Amino acid sequence: MRHNKIKLVLVLITLLLAGISPNLYPVAQAGIAKLSFLAVSFLVPSAAGIVLLIFITRALRYTSLTKQILFGLLAGLIATIGLEVIREIGFRTGAMPGDMPKLLGVLLLDRFAHGPSFWSNVAGWAYHFWNGAAFGIIFSLVFASTQRWVALVYGIIIGIVFMIGPATTTLGIGVLGLEFKDGYQFLTTVTLAHIVFGMVLGWSFDKLSRHESHPNIFRRLKNAMAGSKRNEPVN
Repeated sequence: MRHNKIKLVLVLITLLLAGISPNLYPVAQAGIAKLSFLAVSFLVPSAAGIVLLIFITRALRYTSLTKQILFGLLAGLIATIGLEVIREIGFRTGAMPGDMPKLLGVLLLDRFAHGPSFWSNVAGWAYHFWNGAAFGIIFSLVFASTQRWVALVYGIIIGIVFMIGPATTTLGIGVLGLEFKDGYQFLTTVTLAHIVFGMVLGWSFDKLSRHESHPNIFRRLKNAMAGSKRNEPVN
């Protein structure tokens, strides 16, 4: 069935675009390119691409897919609020080496020599929440119709990948942040924050889509392959 193949292609493109944003900060911290350059070259185009895809799926009357993307986006934003509550507590109590959204804003607007400004803070917070939205979109398309505990594991994995990546080593706190202060405060804060992220993500997506049935990417792939086999010529 042609519609199943088109939907699968749109899902794959959406996943590709959603995966760009969360990877830009690690790439910048690895010294490959400045975050300010990556934002203009990749962040803005990928975000615009996702918005465009939402309109395309709606125009094609793929209502379920449109809702799936939007529900994932909204669930990711809501989950980021939960994450921020834990992160902010950790930052205020000295368990974090810096204020992450402000750092992101400084890097985005290339103000490292000048420090944070109002607009850099706005940019940093916007980028931070968009990352949460991107993770929500990925979850909605890959793990839709799964148990809520899958979202919890998903959140924990995101936190672990963050802590073993270049973001922690370039901050001078070592892998998993174990070289920061007592060695466990950063690790505990980030882990708890992402546990909350995963829990709220699963709960939010479930509530938003409670009257919908959204196939995950594996079911879409199965449907597309089944359609291809039915259309194969008989020799």
